[in-house]
Amino acid sequence: MTIRTPFVAVAALLVLAGCAEERRLPTVPSFYQHLDRPSAVLDTATAAGMISSYRAQQGLGPVVVDRVLEEVATEQARAMAAGDNVRVSLTSARDIQARLAKAGYRTDVAVESVSAGYRTIAEMFSGLRESKPQNEKLLTPGVTRIGIAIGYAPKSKYRLFWSVVLAGEPQQP
Repeated sequence: MTIRTPFVAVAALLVLAGCAEERRLPTVPSFYQHLDRPSAVLDTATAAGMISSYRAQQGLGPVVVDRVLEEVATEQARAMAAGDNVRVSLTSARDIQARLAKAGYRTDVAVESVSAGYRTIAEMFSGLRESKPQNEKLLTPGVTRIGIAIGYAPKSKYRLFWSVVLAGEPQQP
C-alpha cells in the first residue's frame, strides 16, 4: 500500500499537468501580433517569408533579410514616425537610392514601399498587395534582398509607420 500511494500521487500529478497543457491558449502567430506598442518586435523573417511566397506565386524569386537594408528601412520608418507623416519619404533627401548610397549599398535595382496605420504584418502585407503601385514594388523583378522596419508614434492616429526596402544584390565598389 505504501508503494501504490506515491505512484497514484505521481500519476494524478501527470494527469493534472496534461489538463493544464490543454487549457493553455494558443499563441498568436507573429504575422497577427499587434505591433503598435513600444516593446513590439517585428518578426522580419516572417514578413520576408510572406513576401517571398507571394513573389513565388507570381513567378519571381525570393527575398532574404539584409542587415543594411533593415537599417535603411528603420531610419526611414523612424523619420516618418517622428514627422507623423509618410510624406516625409517624398523629399529628395529621403530618396531610396540616395539613402542606400549613404549606407554603402550599391545596386542596380531598389524600391521602397512606405505605409502607416497597419497594426500587424498581415495587415501591412495585405495593404501593399491591394495598392497597385505598392504591389508593383513587391513584384519588382531582380530584387533579392529586403529590409523591413516599423516606427512607433504613440500620439499619432496611425501609431505605426512601415518601410519595406527591396533591392538587388549589393555590388562591389
